[in-house]
Amino acid sequence: MITPAYIRVMARYNSEMNRRIYTGAARLTDEQRRADLGLFWKSLHGTLCHLLWADRQWMSRLDGWPPNTVPNPESPMLIHDFAELTQARIEADAKLEDFANRIDDAWLNENLTWYSGAAKKTMSREKRGLMVHFFNHQTHHRGQAHAALTMRGVDPGDTDLFLIIPDL
Repeated sequence: MITPAYIRVMARYNSEMNRRIYTGAARLTDEQRRADLGLFWKSLHGTLCHLLWADRQWMSRLDGWPPNTVPNPESPMLIHDFAELTQARIEADAKLEDFANRIDDAWLNENLTWYSGAAKKTMSREKRGLMVHFFNHQTHHRGQAHAALTMRGVDPGDTDLFLIIPDL
């Protein structure tokens, strides 16, 4: 069952994993971060940009954040400067944790209706299930970022939820 407590745990996990990934990425040169490694979004930098773009997109629907001004295919180029991208990620993660602390079961039971650019139609789904998608998407692409770091000899550390969130 997806509960407010689950959402809070996942938001904390998301923040910590992003800290680990960005700390590892900071050890690389800009050229290494931007190299096409065959990831879905090509490079580590592109993948990190896409993740921030997707978080902003979903949170514009779920919590009233400003919507993205670039379409999804351009998401790997969302923010050029790595330091600026890092700061934007830190700010987004803090806002995500705040959001997670504000939701309740009544909110999770509501439906969200939005226009999906990916599906090219209006969609409506229960927020509870959308939150599963939200965190699953982050984990999926962060796994690619982790692999990109590993290819470059950078170990971002443990990724297991029970090791990251000890009071799980």
